[in-house]
Amino acid sequence: MTEAEYEDEEAAEEFKISSFVTMVQDCYRIGVPYSSQGHIQKFDMFMVEKWPLIQAFALEGIGGGSFFTIKYKLMDMSEKLWQVYNRLDPVSLDSLLSEDLVSFEKQWSGFFSSMDLENHLSILELSEAQAGEAFRTYYCHGLISSNITDKSKSRQPFVLFGKHSSLADLESYSFNFPSESHQVRNTGPQGSSASHMVLQCVSPKGPLACSRTYFFGTTHTPYLGNLFPRLMSQIYSATVQAVLSGIKCYSCTSSATKVRKKILSGTGLCFLQMSKCEFSIKAVNKQGRIIPLTDEESHYVVKTASMTVHDIPDPHQDGWDLGSVVFSESFLESSINIQQKDGTVSSDSCYTILTTTVPRYACWLVCVRLKTYFILQREEDTCLGTALTVADAAYVFSSSQLSTPEEGKIIFFSEGLLFIHSQYGSITLSKDHINTIKFYDPDSSAVASVLVEYKSSLLPYLPFPLHSSDQCLVFGLQPRSKSHRAFYSKVRPLTRDVRQGLTLGRHTDKMSIAGSYFHHAYIIEGFLYSSAKLLFSASRSSLDWPKFVTWFLQHFALSSIGQEPILYDHLGVLFPSVSTSTKVVVTIISGLPGSHKNRLCNFLVQLNKECGRWVVYEPSSDTSDSFSASHLQQYMSSILESQRGPGCKPRLLVLSPGYTDVLDVVQAVLFHPDPVVQGCFTIGAVTACVDPLASCMAHRFVFPKMLEQCSQGIVSTVVFTGLTAEKKHPLMQHVQQLVRSANPTAAFIQAERGAVTRNEDVNLILSESCFSEPQMLRARYVLYPGWCKGRFFSGSGSLVLTQHRVVFSRPLERPLFVTRCKALKSSLRPSPFRGNVYNVWGKVRFSDSDQLMDVSYNTVSGSLSIVPHQSTDALTPDSKETNTSCFLIFDGVGLTEDGLKDWLRLCAKEVDTKSCALKKTKSTISPQEIRSIHMTRHLDPLPPGYFYNGFQYVDIFGEKINFHPNMEEFIEEYIVEANKEIELFNRQLELQGQPDLFDP
Repeated sequence: MTEAEYEDEEAAEEFKISSFVTMVQDCYRIGVPYSSQGHIQKFDMFMVEKWPLIQAFALEGIGGGSFFTIKYKLMDMSEKLWQVYNRLDPVSLDSLLSEDLVSFEKQWSGFFSSMDLENHLSILELSEAQAGEAFRTYYCHGLISSNITDKSKSRQPFVLFGKHSSLADLESYSFNFPSESHQVRNTGPQGSSASHMVLQCVSPKGPLACSRTYFFGTTHTPYLGNLFPRLMSQIYSATVQAVLSGIKCYSCTSSATKVRKKILSGTGLCFLQMSKCEFSIKAVNKQGRIIPLTDEESHYVVKTASMTVHDIPDPHQDGWDLGSVVFSESFLESSINIQQKDGTVSSDSCYTILTTTVPRYACWLVCVRLKTYFILQREEDTCLGTALTVADAAYVFSSSQLSTPEEGKIIFFSEGLLFIHSQYGSITLSKDHINTIKFYDPDSSAVASVLVEYKSSLLPYLPFPLHSSDQCLVFGLQPRSKSHRAFYSKVRPLTRDVRQGLTLGRHTDKMSIAGSYFHHAYIIEGFLYSSAKLLFSASRSSLDWPKFVTWFLQHFALSSIGQEPILYDHLGVLFPSVSTSTKVVVTIISGLPGSHKNRLCNFLVQLNKECGRWVVYEPSSDTSDSFSASHLQQYMSSILESQRGPGCKPRLLVLSPGYTDVLDVVQAVLFHPDPVVQGCFTIGAVTACVDPLASCMAHRFVFPKMLEQCSQGIVSTVVFTGLTAEKKHPLMQHVQQLVRSANPTAAFIQAERGAVTRNEDVNLILSESCFSEPQMLRARYVLYPGWCKGRFFSGSGSLVLTQHRVVFSRPLERPLFVTRCKALKSSLRPSPFRGNVYNVWGKVRFSDSDQLMDVSYNTVSGSLSIVPHQSTDALTPDSKETNTSCFLIFDGVGLTEDGLKDWLRLCAKEVDTKSCALKKTKSTISPQEIRSIHMTRHLDPLPPGYFYNGFQYVDIFGEKINFHPNMEEFIEEYIVEANKEIELFNRQLELQGQPDLFDP
């Protein structure tokens, strides 16, 4: 309905009901989403009968006229729909990343903000309840609106200090009853202060969860402290490495058992009993419910990999435990199957860790005693020499998996440098522990990087999370900062003097890569590539993170639709690379009858005939079949046969039949049964022609396959061939909005009746690469599984329109034909549309000319075209037809051949045949004939008792009549004589043998 029609509430409600009735009229079984997830209800079809729309179904005249539940069989589809909703797809992944993950990260930011408010003295009074307030509030508030809760201990938030994190404490913990008595000061060994804390944050209504182990105190000189932080940090580092390795291994094998066995045998925790180490991978659906990894739906959900090392023994006191260490990450895997050129299928996997932005290591200073002051109060006499710069903001980072870019203050000295961090404390780098210092400054707007390669002797003076196997530290200097300017003015000149303590080396590629880490607010990590090597190598040092984030989303979009293989030849387009081709380029133009696609085709050929030879394929009119893939493939073979030898190859322009899914045409072109022919053709672009006036059957009900002919991933350009001068016409706006919803990426072109006026538009239609662009190919894999093997079945339309081809030999009368065509519009019937004729087209002759004419008429738009027939190319399918043949093809619903022949007879010249020369009877005598009989016989003798007064006949009683009293006898005599003449005429016609319109 239009907006104006919809304003009538009663009409709008009737339209809803009638539309619903039409929607279900051919159905037998109907599925109903009866229950929402979390509110499971027993299916009751009598409750469905109470729904307003279902009740209206029984209304006489408007509805179906009977009870809905009696006429149709209902079934509950709730559980099957839940499976669809729980499955992660590109759209829900985007929501997860842009909403859920952002909210999840805010809880961790709130936790760190509250911890940073504590100083090194007050932090000792911090309780577990206070520290976990942010996580607990986030989880509890989310459960209020969540109807699905999981009682698993692994799916609740917790914060535990020191030895209070034993296995028993972890298993008995309840987030509803956090402890106020367990504080940092009393949860260490023998009542001392705690050296670490374990914590976990869980999304209450989603799959995200991660756990960490953080520390109290430092692990490097110059601070005094026990060995517990360093020991626990080493165990924690091994735990982190085990989890990350497990995620990588699982993305390759998809076997949690193999991963668990591999991880527990190679964690580097051999000094601990393996019974104290627990590793697990759990699949979590979008509602936060854990599902078995053996379920099919587990392949398409977020997973959590976790490891716990519990009840770690105190190395100094037998029988005492230090507590537990935990670490977990939420990750998402993606796997696609690739069909190699030899036909074998291999798997390509990758993964991304969603919670990687949560710092893996953090520590807070507690009340400690300095062992020594490494910087003396006298500025000119320190262990690092003379200060060259003042303290200014900088970042420090290493390649350790525990390290994230940390902000602090940096001071350059003549014999080393000093970095001051709020959590780590002071970090000294003396020249005695430094091998080289390299500087990389790409440009004035980028972060400059100072890479320090140190000796192993520096490790005791370096915080544990900065330890790395390559023994390198990277310091980032903000552009145009004090430290950046001071480095150029004071530090760099001194390094040129070999007598000075520091020497500055040239930057390398490694410096460039290291510096790039500071250009991004956070790092998405954990990509894995199999033997296919779709993009780059898996080396972390060579990753371009923003590109890989985009690449993973593209990879996951293909993975989420199923396990249909992707052709190896398409990898270069899906994951961009450069490819060239010298194949015959095929341009496909689709459109409903009446969309002026033929005019567009002729326009393009005439416009570009000087640019090369064009061959046009139009479906044969010999058959009423809508589309024949074999016919098109034979035509392609004939093109190659005619083009053997040197010379440029032609361009093939394919016009798809009216109500054909354009994907059927695409599959016919791409999957020719002859591999040689198949390899010689490539599709350049697919264009759809749409005339808004010829798009809707009734109201806004579009013709079958109209939207399929504008499919995303197939069609790159949509040409609107009608109403182009009325862009604000309601029908034009409606059709454009409808097409845009079906294909958000297509380019729209205005071309009245197929006449393209801009060169840019012609280039789009005749593009040689639009069909193979990455976003188009990716959309095809997502929307049409199996298309790459020609196995996607498009199905029939919502309404079946049939074609009838009627052949005749006699010429038609042009005025009669035009009149009868225009009368078809007024004869259109509403749903179910039986007997409606929507298109008439073909070749005819008219009595006023001997020339063969091409005619076409669209009933909905009222567009009529009559043009002289032009001979086609020698290779076109219709070239075998003789010039004397006349035919018309009718598109419609429920048409019969006899009815169409009767319609055509009315378009031909009327002749006096036996069928129209019928014998006369009293009922067929016309008033004119009666007056003629009267004038001829009015003076005949009168019967007794009558006389004629010159005007009327009068009897003896004075009654007057207008006709002769014997008029009935006169009429009988007239009929007898007339019928004798008719019989004579009919016999003469039989002797002449007058042919019928459809006689051979």
